[in-house]
Amino acid sequence: MKKLLTLSFVLALSAWGSVWAQESDETAVYNQYGVKVDREELISEQRNNILTFESKNKEYRLWFDNRVQVDGAMFFGNNKDYNDIGNNVSIRRARFAVKARLPHNWYGEVDVDFADGKFELKDAIVQFDGIPNVSIKAGNFKEDFSMEQTTSSRYLTFMERPMVCKALVPSRHIGLQVSYLRNHFRATGGVFFQTVAGEEELTYVQDNNKDFGRNQGYSFTGKIGYMPYAKDRSWGLYFGGKISYRTPKTDVATGEWGGERFSTRNATSINRKKYLDTDVIPNVDHTLLYGLEGAAYYGPARLQTEWIRNSVDAAKNTYNFGGWYVHASCLLFGGKQRFNTAEGEFTQPSRGRKWGDIELAVRYDYLNLNNKDVYGGAGENFTVGLNYWVNNSVKIVLNYQYSNNDRYANGKGKLFTGHDADGKPTADYTKIVEGKGKGGVNYSMLGLRLEVNF
Repeated sequence: MKKLLTLSFVLALSAWGSVWAQESDETAVYNQYGVKVDREELISEQRNNILTFESKNKEYRLWFDNRVQVDGAMFFGNNKDYNDIGNNVSIRRARFAVKARLPHNWYGEVDVDFADGKFELKDAIVQFDGIPNVSIKAGNFKEDFSMEQTTSSRYLTFMERPMVCKALVPSRHIGLQVSYLRNHFRATGGVFFQTVAGEEELTYVQDNNKDFGRNQGYSFTGKIGYMPYAKDRSWGLYFGGKISYRTPKTDVATGEWGGERFSTRNATSINRKKYLDTDVIPNVDHTLLYGLEGAAYYGPARLQTEWIRNSVDAAKNTYNFGGWYVHASCLLFGGKQRFNTAEGEFTQPSRGRKWGDIELAVRYDYLNLNNKDVYGGAGENFTVGLNYWVNNSVKIVLNYQYSNNDRYANGKGKLFTGHDADGKPTADYTKIVEGKGKGGVNYSMLGLRLEVNF
């Protein structure tokens, strides 16, 4: 009798398990790889015109972050050395990004650009935020060096970043970065490798690897920032210092490996002429990049500045290049400036009227690429801008810029030894070093940008 009861219990349990399994299989959902997946209903809504999907417990969130910037610019100058720069229009940015906040403090992002029909990878990020006050990020993203460089292009005050940022400051590289944020203090440190953007950079890295067995190079970048009054949204101060030790990378042509080149356009991207250009400085062991930055905001007004210096340790010389900028702006119809303490940079301001707000901005920026026997040129820009913040998605930017370059800013940037094989002064030495050449190229630019973020 006892054995019979036991057998009956086992059979009943097996039958119940089979029914339960059958019911579970009927309601289960499998992905394309045959794995049963978890399911959860999501809430969909637009948040400041960004399509967002979020779980009810808010542990999962996915959203799109897209951007289109249409630029136009015209150039004019009247000095005898000015060569016409072609007026043009372009798609400055056409960005598509998918971002996700995942359960248990994980974050992922993929961001690509199709500007003017050219594909480039921007951000590809894996991030963990599970340690209090600490964030660990890996992938392809901007090194945290310059507050202007890391500011999203959707929130830039002017159409383009200042020359010192474009010529000297690192942007996106593959790397690993750790960030710390608590109260008024933030700090970041990371190790970075080559640029990953498009087919050209990939080909250079592969050729340097397979044909010459070259290591890809590395950089160590660190930054600290202090933000008194950070909890007050209406006003605040920010002070920061940064440093980066950098070795030559393999994302350059094989013939240029081991060297460093610094150059920039001093107007919009439509201007393809780089008057300031050191050309390739050969036999570089490392560069040391360092600088200071600061910001202040009060209600509708803001002030931002950076000073950056780059020391290039080459075989026979140490070259020093640098520059700085300062810009100020004010919202004219009641809007307020906003500072993102987590990133140490300004973000989208609030608007003072239903129809939006207008921001008046001025900037001075300077860059010097002349040092010892390298004459990459020096230049300064005076820029006035008007930003019409229409709503959370639409922005119209109008810039006028006057560019003043020295006589070395000819876009050649050669190393000048001064004398030929016979010991006679070269023509370039006479023209550039002794200052007998023509004056610098000065010109003006009027630019317009139409931008939509969604």
